[in-house]
Amino acid sequence: MMTDLPMPTFDSMMNPLLQALRHLGGSGTIEEIDNEVVDILQLPDDQIDIIHDPDRGSITEVGYRLAWTRTYLKKFGILENSSRGVWAFTPEGSRVDQVDPREVVRFVREQDKQQRAARVDEDDIEDIDDEVTSWREELIDVLLQMEPAAFERLFQRILRESGFTQVEVTGRSGDHGIDGTGIMRLGGFLSFRVLFQCKRYQGSIGAGIVRDFRGAMVGRADKGLLVTTSSFTQAAIQEATRDGAPAIDLINGDQLIDKLKELNLGVKTEQVITEQVSINRNWFNSL
Repeated sequence: MMTDLPMPTFDSMMNPLLQALRHLGGSGTIEEIDNEVVDILQLPDDQIDIIHDPDRGSITEVGYRLAWTRTYLKKFGILENSSRGVWAFTPEGSRVDQVDPREVVRFVREQDKQQRAARVDEDDIEDIDDEVTSWREELIDVLLQMEPAAFERLFQRILRESGFTQVEVTGRSGDHGIDGTGIMRLGGFLSFRVLFQCKRYQGSIGAGIVRDFRGAMVGRADKGLLVTTSSFTQAAIQEATRDGAPAIDLINGDQLIDKLKELNLGVKTEQVITEQVSINRNWFNSL
């Protein structure tokens, strides 16, 4: 059933996000925070599953707007994030129960204006910084153009680089969609077998694909990995973690891109230092 409710704006989700972070104990991953906000706002599934721009990645519209929410609250000084993607309250933020969204927006935009940084228009959050997103778009395009066997080998390499052993790509016809297997060893003692499936999609992955994958897993592995270049619907996410069923971990396109960047697989990161020159008018006036 489709809903006619309007999509929450990024500023209207500021206080729900603060509430979500408090529920999580003052810190959380992006996924944990976003899921908590969705629960607080009781957003319907059809709204949660809307992709911001299918041609530019797998991020949902809700996730896209929440990214701006986090950014504004960080610039306002009440949130901080680590290089590992964990967001938390700053010491000042831990004492804040609620904010006035209009005051946050006014403060951040005035700050950006003073720093001469290009910002989105207040009434149009659709414009995202091209410099930040261009490499992600390019990488998604590269992944979508890969041959299926090459994409499977890529994920094989990712698993090996991530600590898996005995990683094999099967790709046999009639294997019910199982693309490969691997062994994950924890602490040098505990190990378990994992089956994986790769989906080079542009549309969202639904619950049916997750159920079919689980059916192929029965009696063959302890855990499953389902990776895609796109995204998963809310129903698919719920199906993957259903009580009493074999666990399936879902890896969407954004997570896949982040992992490739982290592992430096086909992605090279370089820090660019820019020179900023300021003029001391008082110095000249003193001559």
